Amino acid sequence: MSQNALHLLVAALGGTIASTSNQSGGVVPALSGAEIAAAAGLDQIWPNLQSDFTQVSQVSSANVTLDMLLDVRELACATDADGIVLTQGTDTLEESAFALWLLNDSRIHIATTGAMRNPTLPGPDGPANVRAAALTALSPLSNSLPSSLVFNDEIHDPRFVRKSHVSSTAAFSSGPVLGAIGWISEDTVRLPHAPTAVEPSPFAGLPRPETLTKIALAEAGMGEPEETLTQIIDSNFGGAVISGVGGGHVPAHLVPAVTRLGEVMPVILASRPGSGASLTRTYGYTGGEIGLLASGLIPAGVLDARKARIVLSLALSFNLDPAEVFAFFS
Repeated sequence: MSQNALHLLVAALGGTIASTSNQSGGVVPALSGAEIAAAAGLDQIWPNLQSDFTQVSQVSSANVTLDMLLDVRELACATDADGIVLTQGTDTLEESAFALWLLNDSRIHIATTGAMRNPTLPGPDGPANVRAAALTALSPLSNSLPSSLVFNDEIHDPRFVRKSHVSSTAAFSSGPVLGAIGWISEDTVRLPHAPTAVEPSPFAGLPRPETLTKIALAEAGMGEPEETLTQIIDSNFGGAVISGVGGGHVPAHLVPAVTRLGEVMPVILASRPGSGASLTRTYGYTGGEIGLLASGLIPAGVLDARKARIVLSLALSFNLDPAEVFAFFS
């Protein structure tokens, strides 16, 4: 590892990695980014490392918002750091990493990470994850990538990674086909499966929107009641994402409500499994994707429903055509 002076910015949002005990009997976010990074032993790798710390927020992962991530993008555009580590809770870490993949046009890599074991437990994984994220953020191999999700010594592409276990320290995976794009070994970053070329995001270079459009997310399961969708029609949502079963299908009795919903707002059709791409031309039965797309719904492509919700919110907030934006993910 080079001994040249490097500059790392650690931005903190809270989460398990920052949590300590309080009077509730549980733990809550309280530690600063500086306190989190102190246990990572970064000076063992870079004795001359310049580290700066910014507390963007101090919340649980369920309370992280797109507005906070837009704040992180502004930090990235304003800093002269060589890399950024973002720490937060794991419950929405996949969404944050993906949002930053879309929004980060600073040319500075943002490695997102967190922890499954809080600092009050034996063997907390936060320090090792921060160390791995710092190695990734400062590696020349990640320069072309806007962001990554680094966890348990694995590096994941934010477009495909998901939290797949409630409590395991190996909580993140990128599906049965893709897998991690790289890993950390002996303080060395290895990225053999990273994308060779990353097209600019549809949102690159656009000014921050004044407001973010609200998007409804509905999952269509067995026997799903029609009210799940009809209540969205009369709401103040700007758009909706339907997580359809299989490749993007709904029960036949929901088709009239889905059609009406698509008449009043943009509706994205995603697939519930979350791995692979939503289908577009296979099933022609009532409730199959052929008829749903013919009625005006937009396919989510390779995105799962949660990530499709982020894209639709940003597309409408930036006044972009959702169909054109989602073609980017087909």
